Amino acid sequence: MKKPILTLLMLSFCWLLKAQEDMSMVWEKKLDHKIDYNGTGTEKRGFSYAASDKEMTVFRNEDGSIVWTKSYKEITPDLRKVNEFIPFWESNTVFLFDRKLGKDQIACIDMKEGKLLWHTEKYQNISEDLVMYIAEEDAFILSLKKELVFINARTGEEIWSTSKFKGAVGKYVYNPNDKSLVMVNFVPSGLGALFSGFKNQIARINITNGEIIWENTYIGRAERKVWTKEFVYELDVSDNKVFLRMNGMQVYDYNTGASLWSAAFDFTPEGVPKPAPKVLKFGAYGTVSDPVIVGNDMYVLDMSDKRHQYVKKYDVNTGQLLWTSSEINKARVIPEMYVIDDKVVLQIGGRVETQYHRRYKSGDKIYFEWARSYPEVKPFGVQAFNTSDGSKAWDSEKFKKGITNMLRYGDDVIVCSGKELYSINVQNGDQKYAVDVKNGGVGQAALIQKYGDNEIVVVGEKGISKFKVDNGDLICSAKYKKSNLEDRIDDILIMKTDKADIASYDLSNCDYKEFKAKKDASTTLSLDGKFVYVYEKKVVTKLRTK
Repeated sequence: MKKPILTLLMLSFCWLLKAQEDMSMVWEKKLDHKIDYNGTGTEKRGFSYAASDKEMTVFRNEDGSIVWTKSYKEITPDLRKVNEFIPFWESNTVFLFDRKLGKDQIACIDMKEGKLLWHTEKYQNISEDLVMYIAEEDAFILSLKKELVFINARTGEEIWSTSKFKGAVGKYVYNPNDKSLVMVNFVPSGLGALFSGFKNQIARINITNGEIIWENTYIGRAERKVWTKEFVYELDVSDNKVFLRMNGMQVYDYNTGASLWSAAFDFTPEGVPKPAPKVLKFGAYGTVSDPVIVGNDMYVLDMSDKRHQYVKKYDVNTGQLLWTSSEINKARVIPEMYVIDDKVVLQIGGRVETQYHRRYKSGDKIYFEWARSYPEVKPFGVQAFNTSDGSKAWDSEKFKKGITNMLRYGDDVIVCSGKELYSINVQNGDQKYAVDVKNGGVGQAALIQKYGDNEIVVVGEKGISKFKVDNGDLICSAKYKKSNLEDRIDDILIMKTDKADIASYDLSNCDYKEFKAKKDASTTLSLDGKFVYVYEKKVVTKLRTK
């Protein structure tokens, strides 16, 4: 009987491990110039660009047909060579830079038509983080060392400037009724020396003349991710109040700027490893869970002390502190916090997201790379506190050696140690089941993700697998080569190797399609996850991920 059973098991496993297919080509286009720079617009926007040091092409995303190709001297006689691009897709413009020591030249061109809008040498050392497009006014705010400048996007005309706001403009809220912006400042990664005398500012400004209506300070550190550029805080205006959610919550009066209440703390994550070598920009994200609001109660993590941390419960309407929990044990990061029934459940340590820009050498050539990774941060643990008074309910010993992350499913949590999946009863911390993730055949887990209401996706060292939430049974698996999570959009998950090969997984069934990149190729996933654009030498290729 052993042989037939073994044969059946092998057949079942072969069914689970999906076969590889190449991504199908939508179109391929060879340009008249090499591709040193590229930018991919959304499918809805309908166009993208590829450029060399001397020429630029804009093409249609639908079929790869050329909209225009021009040399820079055709667009503007002042720029003969371009060495940096900053696209502003919302405004259909792109900044072209001729970087010269102490004398940068900027040309702003219309991306759809390839015509010059304006040119200037007035603004020096401008980077992407120092320009904010205000779509409501079709204008740019430039954050300079000594002042903030507001210019017309189509003409470059300077409308106003102010020296009363220091730092780059972060997330903002625009009010069309009174023509004002509420905005928060920040210092972009790597540019700390640029803004001398910087202080945290939240301000309301009259957009027509630059008058500061009010300003106040905020607690914490406003940030923008160094590569993907999402803001890692929330700013909202409601009922004549300004709500800033960043390492807690801060509330201001919209009319006067007065602080109404605050439940926030200043926090710098420790123990997050940086990739080597030559990291130029680096940021760590998801290191502290956002506040959780349940009815009129708000639960906030207090990480202001490096040695002592607590959960604090507030009245969300008044900011009144209701209780402070017993102490959390010396956590460096707390990526997840869930409030389930009468328990607050915390993930201590585990995987966090990092993004970085690095310079490295391979052979005789220098490369620059933008990338993300998910390193582990110690110490590890799972703890729960009672919502009634903040007393500790339980502390699990199962995860002292490792955690990737923790997910909530109904009234339970699923915790991955890297080697096993655990279903934990949040009422008492008891284990409902434990499953070895190697059952999926894709190595140790790097992360787990939700898929639907009853499925867990395990992102492994060499592919993905799926398990049932209720009993831990394996659903399907697809082995790839050694790779890392690149992106996830709905039911499409992208894995990428160190050589830029990519596998696009359909999470509904674990099928995947592969693209083998040529050396020095650049790949971009469309925002809807359905396509990959590949830029290599003089060729642009559009591939279908499913």
